Amino acid sequence: MAELALKRPIIFFDLETTGTDTAKDRIVELALIKMNPNGSKDKYIKRINPTIPIPASSTEIHGITDEDVASSPTFKQIAKELYEWMKGCDLGGYNATRFDIPVLAEEFLRADVTVDFTERSFVDVQQIFFKMEARTLSAAYEFYCNKSLENAHSAEADTEATIEVLQAQLDKYSDLENDMKALHNFTGGEGLVDYARRMVLKDGHPVFNFGKYKGQKVEQVFTDQPQYYDWMMNADFALHTKQKITEIFTKMKLKNSSFKS
Repeated sequence: MAELALKRPIIFFDLETTGTDTAKDRIVELALIKMNPNGSKDKYIKRINPTIPIPASSTEIHGITDEDVASSPTFKQIAKELYEWMKGCDLGGYNATRFDIPVLAEEFLRADVTVDFTERSFVDVQQIFFKMEARTLSAAYEFYCNKSLENAHSAEADTEATIEVLQAQLDKYSDLENDMKALHNFTGGEGLVDYARRMVLKDGHPVFNFGKYKGQKVEQVFTDQPQYYDWMMNADFALHTKQKITEIFTKMKLKNSSFKS
């Protein structure tokens, strides 16, 4: 099986959560496996008290109940320690760019930890699979690794399976480059502005990816309709989306003030 060509560590991770809303739902279990350039592995695996009830529909999927996490730490209690453990690492997972990374970013921001993953590559193994074969993680594991995925929806089992699937994909597809930045671009991470994908990059500029201003430059909309920024800040958008539009809005004000002076 192909060894990952790493210039720096990459952390593959999976989250089990209270639901599927990336802005509102909370983590109940996380498993992070750090693959180091020297071939060694480090793990960070914890159950988390989400501080909100776990719906029965979610428990049916991952098997974790309110009682199971009643004495577990909250995310806020581990946030700084976890962010330090993740520093300087690329990130990978299965459906990570559309779910796990947005959820993780929201949890960090709720815990008052500023999120900055801009210099990291994101490798979404699901996107490789979808572009090449189009299946689920369990099917991907069987297809690429010729194994049955035991304990599916256990965060650690899913994370381990994701790493194996990526290694098998690198073996199978000769035109798939064994480089984290190239995989980041291949799996669709190059156009990311906010993790909820309310904004994407077009010709190097953030543009809205939703609503009546879809496809229009964020700066232009905020220049023409400054109240739209206020509306977004007061509406039910993800915290990371609000962080990014605030960065854009602040840069606009600084630019305008420098022109006036």
